[in-house]
Amino acid sequence: MGHSRDDPRGALVRPYAVTRGRTEPTQAIAIEAVLVTSPHGLQEAQFTERDRRTIAMLCSERPQSMAEIAAYLGMPLGVGRVLVSDMVSAGILILHTTEDSGDLGQRIDVLERVLVGLRRL
Repeated sequence: MGHSRDDPRGALVRPYAVTRGRTEPTQAIAIEAVLVTSPHGLQEAQFTERDRRTIAMLCSERPQSMAEIAAYLGMPLGVGRVLVSDMVSAGILILHTTEDSGDLGQRIDVLERVLVGLRRL
């Protein structure tokens, strides 16, 4: 008797099976990179595997970081990066990277404000 992947008793799907044996993404995707579904992404994703459809659906509701996508799917970050990079290459997702703009002082100021905000939580 088979169990669904969502069922805790279900069979373990190995990461290499999800990524078709690949361990490296086709492009670098930072953990904080933001992804959104492209205008035609949901239509394109309907013809792909379940994880890819889920990612496209998730990123169509609101922008998601690479970390959020991996956490939502309960998969290792490396596996998520391989899937997401394939989807970006296919035009299903749009990748928004963080820019390395501003001098060191500006970046430290931003990090300090983030730290203050986190401490308030």
